[in-house]
Amino acid sequence: MIEFSIAEISKIVNGKLIGNVASRNLKITQIVSDSRTFFNPKNALFFALVGPINNGHSYVSDLIQKGINVFVVSEVSVTNKNAIFILVDNTTVALQKLATFNRQQYNYPVIGITGSNGKTIVKEWLHELLSSHFKIVRSPKSYNSQIGVPLSILLMNPTFNLGIFEAGISKPREMENLTEIISPEIGIFTNIGDAHQKNFNSVQQKIEEKLCLFKNSKKLIFNTDPEIVKTQIEKFCKTHSVKKISWSLKNENATIIFNTVIKNKFTEITANVAGKNFSFEIPFTDDSAIENSCHCFASAWVLLGDPKPVLPQFKKLGPVAMRLEIKQGINNCILVNDYYNSDLNSLTIALSVLHQQAAKEHLYKQVILSDIQQTGMPQADLYKRVNELLIEWKIDEIIGIGEEITNHSEQFSVKKNFYISLNEFENHFNRSDFKDAAILIKGARQFTFEKISDLLQQKAHQTVLEINLNALVHNLNTFRSLLKPETKIMVMVKAFSYGSGDVEIAKMLQYQNVDYLAVAVADEGVQLRNAGIQTPIIVMNPEQHSFQNIIDYQLEPNIYSLELLKNFLKTVSQNGVQEFPIHLKIDTGMNRLGLKSEAEIKKTVATILSNNWLKIKSVFSHLAASDDLGLDNFTQSQFEIFEEKSQIIFSSFSYKIDRHILNSAGIERFPEKQFEMVRLGIGLYGVSHTRLPLQNIGTLKSTISQVKKVQPNETIGYNRKGKIKRESEIAIVPLGYADGLDRKLGNEKGSAFIKGLRVPIIGNICMDMLMLDVTGLGIKPGGKVEFFGSNISILEVAQNASTIPYEILTGISQRVKRVYIQE
Repeated sequence: MIEFSIAEISKIVNGKLIGNVASRNLKITQIVSDSRTFFNPKNALFFALVGPINNGHSYVSDLIQKGINVFVVSEVSVTNKNAIFILVDNTTVALQKLATFNRQQYNYPVIGITGSNGKTIVKEWLHELLSSHFKIVRSPKSYNSQIGVPLSILLMNPTFNLGIFEAGISKPREMENLTEIISPEIGIFTNIGDAHQKNFNSVQQKIEEKLCLFKNSKKLIFNTDPEIVKTQIEKFCKTHSVKKISWSLKNENATIIFNTVIKNKFTEITANVAGKNFSFEIPFTDDSAIENSCHCFASAWVLLGDPKPVLPQFKKLGPVAMRLEIKQGINNCILVNDYYNSDLNSLTIALSVLHQQAAKEHLYKQVILSDIQQTGMPQADLYKRVNELLIEWKIDEIIGIGEEITNHSEQFSVKKNFYISLNEFENHFNRSDFKDAAILIKGARQFTFEKISDLLQQKAHQTVLEINLNALVHNLNTFRSLLKPETKIMVMVKAFSYGSGDVEIAKMLQYQNVDYLAVAVADEGVQLRNAGIQTPIIVMNPEQHSFQNIIDYQLEPNIYSLELLKNFLKTVSQNGVQEFPIHLKIDTGMNRLGLKSEAEIKKTVATILSNNWLKIKSVFSHLAASDDLGLDNFTQSQFEIFEEKSQIIFSSFSYKIDRHILNSAGIERFPEKQFEMVRLGIGLYGVSHTRLPLQNIGTLKSTISQVKKVQPNETIGYNRKGKIKRESEIAIVPLGYADGLDRKLGNEKGSAFIKGLRVPIIGNICMDMLMLDVTGLGIKPGGKVEFFGSNISILEVAQNASTIPYEILTGISQRVKRVYIQE
């Protein structure tokens, strides 16, 4: 926690104080850079950062209403008698200056980590290995960017005696900014890979740029085996007088020589350094884990001199959870699973996610928390701070599990229950204690809180559709980058958000400040409102029986005919409301819904003008072939018709009316026609028509139920379609056409991905299961199988089924459990 006065911060960032300068001596203890993730405005300072997508200055007014009164800005567009502004030229640079100043206040060792891969894992493993010897401050999650690094450094305070921070770059000259901010005494160069290579002239340039982080370091740890890395680092260390701590799995000239032996699921590693041998085990066998553990050993040797005390801890290392899981729980609960570590920084982040999930129907917030370990704080102060966080985030109840947290139960003022052990919790577990709640399950790895998740998770069969919310945000921002800053975005969440789960997707989109959501029918809109969604919602296919719900739940109908308009007007007038928002659809050639003739449009306008019951929010149309290059002439004609007929409407009203005609493919191919708003649909879910760098958001997974041997001339499945020509191993998977997998993918037209290989679907797909040929792969029951995702694209699946990605996504049955992943 920092503690600088407003006046001190202004001086540090070379700013000018404007506004309520009487508060200049107020101490700031909290830095906020995201208007959505703070909760307690007390002693908070907001940096109005300006990025390619969002401008933090747009949220200053809202934040003043929420209680924040201190801002670092590059423009003052809001006045308030209680607010104080620190005016600077560049708010990102100002944040970096403040972080640099904070770093300069502390002389304890700092480790800086960079490289293409493994930064976060090495950082987290070092934290686990060294926490019994040091009080460690480290980067939260993967905070390694131009913004993430300064936010991490601002966590440094006198209670710590070791810092571990990671730094990442995506283009030349970015590391220059981070070098002074982190100023590492010890450096770790993890490896070099292909990430962001397109932004660099060569691999050598990328290595050179990353090494800038260590130009003032005393020691640099690196793997000397890759020749290109060895050559450049040796030259760098000589130029900058940095001591080399090299390690190798094959080069006897390195500082540390490692030898490995793989045994079952463990790897035995022997290190020879300074004439001494040290042995340890890791519970992994893959090359990347071995490489990361070697970096960790070298770091422990550098810091401790004698690494023996930490060697037993290597066997306890586990996979680093880079993401949170959001699952549907029992009794209308939502579970936020983060049960791989437990510390104050990650708890704060997890509470932010919990707050986001606790929408209107989940008013009750519960936190299940283990002992918090390895903070270096006195226990009483630690749990007092935890209680403060719970109060700040308005948590209703804490369930503490562990001896330490139980012994400090008096520090908690919220509703509380404590258990000495997980076993005691399980013995007292009652399903009825958990209902209509958002529940954060957060614990250190050794507490095995996944058992609690199993108790609270709504049971479903073993097939799941895993939705990556981070990928969804990436795709949203990719499309935003094609738009003007002022262009609004409507996102289609109809049809269960293209099969991805409407409520969770809508929550994330609301969190990302999209301007509109669109549903097919009013019932979908009602469900979103009941889940706490406040973003404007347009109903694309309003039905007369749903008019009252549209009014009651503040939904906005698409008016596509004069008859529909008159019927809706009748309901509006009966409710006595005025200027109820509507949207007019023009048919420009698709010949579906829409006002087509000039006469019909003029009658519609006259009807609306005859009273003040309705107000037009937008006029729009639908492109028939925006993804088809061969039909671009027709698309251009649609644009012309749309502009001509929308002008008839605009000229009749004095207020501003938005226009939108572009869908996902249209945004990609015709950005000059974005008008005031665009509609984003399938593109959000990872489908591009121009090879945009979109990410897959959905992975359809299942689990093998049984594996059996089948002899030549036997057959598999209905109608004996799967013919066996050799002795084969057949895996049965609980996924069938009732789950939404197209039957046309059977008989080797479709495939699955397992153990790094594709295997064919053999025989006809059944209602509830299918069969895979897994001969020779050593597959056993319980193995995980992917049917589309990062290894098999949904485009490929659609092509194999002779359909389109829309049908594949929307066809996934709701009996398939949706699991939401968020970093």
